[in-house]
Amino acid sequence: MHFVRQPSSICSFRANMILPPALWMLGMLTKRQTLKGRFTIAAKHHITIAEIYETELVDIEKAIAHYEQSADYYKGEESNSSANKCLLKVAAYAAQLEQYQKAIEIYEQVGANTMDNPLLKYSAKDYFFKAALCHFIVDELNAKLALEKYEEMFPAFTDSRECKLLKKLLEAHEEQNSEAYTEAVKEFDSISRLDQWLTTMLLRIKKSIQGNGEGDGDLK
Repeated sequence: MHFVRQPSSICSFRANMILPPALWMLGMLTKRQTLKGRFTIAAKHHITIAEIYETELVDIEKAIAHYEQSADYYKGEESNSSANKCLLKVAAYAAQLEQYQKAIEIYEQVGANTMDNPLLKYSAKDYFFKAALCHFIVDELNAKLALEKYEEMFPAFTDSRECKLLKKLLEAHEEQNSEAYTEAVKEFDSISRLDQWLTTMLLRIKKSIQGNGEGDGDLK
């Protein structure tokens, strides 16, 4: 039996036809806008494509790629706020996929870009907090050094509830005290509700405490 290799153009066409029609059309539109130099419109199309991969096809790697492309186009057009929104999406998913260094670099970059902006500096503490949590998952010493760096870079971070929580968690982790760790998280959560991303990261850190025989772990 002989197998005939299909021309690449036919294979590519068939692969594209497997995609949902809306996604295929958006891909074509995005290419056209890029060729015309309309990068802001192309960036918006990439976000829409990313959202389809995110919610309908549940392909996070492809969603990340499109958010990154969108961020690049927005940066090129000096739409830094829009670029940061895309990058924060990338960072959140990167951390979920345990690509912590990538997430850290983005959170630090966005934090540094926003901390001197009077309208955005309040958000900087959240980005440094998330970067520190990613450091913490990798290594406790990394987290301590990062925390010192963030306090030096952004003095207002020191008085934030996020910074105080990190210090309590570091102390509990150093003492391998699972109860103290959980209590610190509960106290924080009673005022500022934890979202799913923060809950996931905090659980990953808690699992590294020796003797924490709680299966998948709990923060309650």
